[in-house]
Amino acid sequence: MSLSSFSIEPLRFREALGHYASGITVITSHIAGEPVGFTCQSFHSVSMSPPLVSFSVMSSSASYPKIRQAGRFAVNILSDEQVDISNQFARRGTDKWQGVAWQKSPLGNPIIVGSLHWLDCEIVAEHAAGDHLIVIGEVKALNLQEAAATQPLLYFKGQYRNIAAHGVV
Repeated sequence: MSLSSFSIEPLRFREALGHYASGITVITSHIAGEPVGFTCQSFHSVSMSPPLVSFSVMSSSASYPKIRQAGRFAVNILSDEQVDISNQFARRGTDKWQGVAWQKSPLGNPIIVGSLHWLDCEIVAEHAAGDHLIVIGEVKALNLQEAAATQPLLYFKGQYRNIAAHGVV
């Protein structure tokens, strides 16, 4: 029996991937006087020289076409105190920015106040991959927060996790 005769059930695939812990980010941009953004856990570094990062987004995303049009984005790496921000930006059809404090990055992208760190990027490539797009950005500016007690917001097995407490947030 060849491997091609096996089919991967989407729910089982999602469950398997859920066993890989990931950080939570909010990808943001600013276009036509309006901030735009979405929660993203499929973010990673690509290259040190030049400094490149990547994120994946559903092809059907309502937010990403605006980010593509702007040609730039910020990666807001969320802290473990920003569960509500993660949930708010994961919703469709709502005002994701309601009550969210932010400031403009050097490239004009929204930086969410309280984020652990941020990266300011210009889009350099986009690749179709199944039902997602893989977006690659070149980092033009960044900020590392100095708050030693702040921890990243993690997602593992369908729940937010806290690194320091080794438990569910």
